Amino acid sequence: MLRRALFAALLLCAAPTARADALQESQALVDQATLALPELLAFGEPGLEQQARNLLREARGVVVCPRIFRAGFFFGGRGGGCVMLGRMADGSWTSPAFFALGGAGFGLQIGVQDMALLMIIRSERALSALLDSQFTFGGDVGLSVATLGAGVQGALTSALGGADVVTIARTRGLFAGLSLEGSLFSSRSEWNRAYYGRDMAARQIVLFGEGHNPAADRLRGELSRFVAR
Repeated sequence: MLRRALFAALLLCAAPTARADALQESQALVDQATLALPELLAFGEPGLEQQARNLLREARGVVVCPRIFRAGFFFGGRGGGCVMLGRMADGSWTSPAFFALGGAGFGLQIGVQDMALLMIIRSERALSALLDSQFTFGGDVGLSVATLGAGVQGALTSALGGADVVTIARTRGLFAGLSLEGSLFSSRSEWNRAYYGRDMAARQIVLFGEGHNPAADRLRGELSRFVAR
């Protein structure tokens, strides 16, 4: 009986610490995403910048992953934290919902890379799929994904027009091609709870604009400024 009481007391003490850690980590991810956006959207080519602006103006939402770590020798892996923001009917951006992106693949992936990633979500089908608690790229849904970036094959082509998701990826200051095949995109409900002070599903945040944390306003402002140029 005494052991159970002690265990319960330890859990009660640990809970506030865990919530504080989740809040600190989620805010750090939001801050990193805010800093990564200007670099991701700085193409240095007016045509590409205008195309990205047009895509964002019509977007249903965006995902920003400020640091995707990729490493491997033949067997490779990748992973990192992401935030998703929805686009409301009045053109404003919602506060972020939190996700993790992870996966593994086989191939010649020699080396180590840090990659920042922006996903522009262009269709209701893509938004609904990504808002599932767990979604695997290349699975049954069969979303079409295209890449936009200076020097990246496929940029400024008609292939972007029909894509459900358009990705922009940078590694060490350079635009890069990216395959999301096999990557798992999963919701971080504990971070949503910590960031908004109550249980919040990603759909509530992204689709209906429920939940607001003023600490994310800089991130929302970066997106609004780029679109308004």
